[in-house]
Amino acid sequence: MAVSIITATSAPTTTAVEIEEKTLLTGLALTSFAALLLELALTRLFSVVLFYHFAFLAISIALLGLGAGGVSAYLLKSRLARFGTRMLASRLCLINAVLVVVVLEIVLHVPVALEVSGKNFLRLTVLYLAAAVPFFLTGLLFSVVFARETHRIPRLYGADLCGGALACIAVVPLLNWLGGPNAIVVAAIALAIAAMVWAEARSRRRSAALAGFALLALTAANYSGRLIDVVYAKGMLRDPAWVEFARWNALSRVEVDRQGQAKAVVIDADASTYIMNADLAHWQGTEWEHNLMAAPPALANILRPHGDFAIIGPGGGVDVLRAVANGSTSVTGIEINPLIATTIMRGRYADYSQHLYERPTVHIHVTDGRSFLRSTQQQFDVVQMTLVDTWASTAAGAFALSENNLYTVEAFREYFEHLKPDGMIAITRWEFRHPREALRVVAVAMEALHRLGVTDTAAHFIVASQGALDEDGIPVAVLAKKTPFTAEEEAAVRDHFDRYDELDPLYLPSQPGSNPFSNLIASNDPYQFARGYAFNVAPVSDNAPFFFFTLKPRQVLGEQGLRSGIDWKVNLGVLVLLLVLGISLAAVLAFLILPLVLKGGTTRHSALPLLYFVAVGLGYILVEIAFIQRFVLFLGHPTYALTVVIFLLMLSSGAGSLASRRWLPHAQMGWMPLLLVVAALLGCVFYLPGRLAGLVGLPFPYRLALSSALLVPLGFFMGMPFPTGLRALAAAPAPEFPAGQAASDNAVEWAWAMNAAASVLGSVLAMLIAIQFGLTATLACGAAAYAVALAFLPIVRKKAPALS
Repeated sequence: MAVSIITATSAPTTTAVEIEEKTLLTGLALTSFAALLLELALTRLFSVVLFYHFAFLAISIALLGLGAGGVSAYLLKSRLARFGTRMLASRLCLINAVLVVVVLEIVLHVPVALEVSGKNFLRLTVLYLAAAVPFFLTGLLFSVVFARETHRIPRLYGADLCGGALACIAVVPLLNWLGGPNAIVVAAIALAIAAMVWAEARSRRRSAALAGFALLALTAANYSGRLIDVVYAKGMLRDPAWVEFARWNALSRVEVDRQGQAKAVVIDADASTYIMNADLAHWQGTEWEHNLMAAPPALANILRPHGDFAIIGPGGGVDVLRAVANGSTSVTGIEINPLIATTIMRGRYADYSQHLYERPTVHIHVTDGRSFLRSTQQQFDVVQMTLVDTWASTAAGAFALSENNLYTVEAFREYFEHLKPDGMIAITRWEFRHPREALRVVAVAMEALHRLGVTDTAAHFIVASQGALDEDGIPVAVLAKKTPFTAEEEAAVRDHFDRYDELDPLYLPSQPGSNPFSNLIASNDPYQFARGYAFNVAPVSDNAPFFFFTLKPRQVLGEQGLRSGIDWKVNLGVLVLLLVLGISLAAVLAFLILPLVLKGGTTRHSALPLLYFVAVGLGYILVEIAFIQRFVLFLGHPTYALTVVIFLLMLSSGAGSLASRRWLPHAQMGWMPLLLVVAALLGCVFYLPGRLAGLVGLPFPYRLALSSALLVPLGFFMGMPFPTGLRALAAAPAPEFPAGQAASDNAVEWAWAMNAAASVLGSVLAMLIAIQFGLTATLACGAAAYAVALAFLPIVRKKAPALS
């Protein structure tokens, strides 16, 4: 990931004028800061304007652009040699500052829908390649600077790492303060400042300063988000006339829309929740009472009217209002997004919501659900989640296809463990004519109960829907207890069905009926049932938390009936990944491999060592993505996982790359870091998952410290194999050249191109492996890739002299 690891590979040239070190280091740090800030901010923007499946595109795009820039620096060496380093760097940064704003406009104005069509494929390709251009220019600049300043590489590395690390630290406050589009403009401002630092001529410094001031004025003018904001979202043109309030933070973009007489909170232009506006003093007999009590989640309030409720994802307060109105004396709301819990519900719209979240019986905690439960000793009568569509609300991080880990077996077990002896969980999901979402909730809850020692779960479930199941989807509530439902509880539920004819029973212990829910519960084996069922409704775990992906592999390309269902956009995510893999493969061939082939390809004698660099690149990206995914649960949100993992791995890998020259002066010692990485990764595969999940309840600073203790040593040794291999390849005599002659710089460029190609394609492959086999398998594949690199290392170091 680090720019510093990939740019010291171009053939060196010399410059006539020595650049002042302060200028050189400041310019590099600012450029690195801008590149990484752009990459991280694009993940947040892609989550909103595209579907969340595309959030991970930013890293793939950055890798492609940086790699293509490095290759182009080699191909254009003779032309670039005519320009001085400072003049070239200043021009590239100034052009890049303008291009970043252009890319921002393209991302906001290109309507990419979640559908399979030639037009949509073309739009996605245009967006993909356009967004790669700023990273291409950054890769070109860094390659030239590192190649011409080889005697100062350690200090260049330091400046690069400082700039990148600062971007990781700055992205969260920038998103919170300025929002997604403005954070990208800040990256452009940093490039304009870098252009001013690089510039030698006073006129060029004035031009760069003017551009910087113009971009700063643009940021100030757009502070309210009215000038540059979402135009197309999820392929649909947004109507700003509906929007009363809109704000970004590091977690999502939240707006309040007028929808008739009601107001709705809309998260990332996708998931929505209505703001409650009921007067509890005059609740009885109102339309509010009828609408809320005629919904399936109300069964929990009927069975535990005065119970203690824990509501995960309360949003606009629907479940909170229902609990308070029915007599609950303690309602604990666990809302991850401070914009919803504080800014909207306890701030701007507090009067509209009748100060619901400020009532003495309501206790709101701004954190993620599982971290709160792990850190509290409280016991509840009901743990409730209603339509928490986490594919929208947590789609902030690159590769963040996990569903916030709220719907896994481990999560449900924690919910059960925080219930009073006769408590229940109440989970509401969308359901369809061919059940799959609520049905999977039953499967997950059944497996969690089995792990808690409940052997027969037939009497532990009640399932109800709001009307007949159809293709568009209706809410279905699943109630599950550690103890059997009593006859009195069933009678209370039947009385409620009689009062509200909108509700239909799908499963009662005494009247199971005949449908997929009753068949699953009767089987008492969710895995065996899932194997014979049309959809993948097997229980999901923290290792593979892809609850909403219910298609079986054969259905991904062939199932047309899902196009009308509300979950088609989720299941199509796997197809989107395959689509992006195709685009990435074409881009790698066009911009990394083909240029070097046309320039003059490597021979069969020097092709075999390149597999070492493919394995190192693939291993690094697989490990990085696996840890990002794994740390979503540990740190509480994809944004935090993304920034912390990239920051720690980048910083430690850069340090390892620097240390490799001193610690590994001979090619024969290159096996040591590879062996240590393989051993450490295998240790993580076998011991990390359970232990990491057990520490989720620790205070956030402690979790950050543990993240550093785990990732920094690993990243340090992961940073050694690539530069060590490059130095060995450059120093080793090539068979096709006369004895004693060094290998051509073409071999080094090929090594970099292969490493970059493996990283680009590996970013997509990592997600496909995770979805199909789990995160532990992804990490194991990363270990296997480093083991393959260890096997090919002797070929790279063959007859290599000392590297000092």
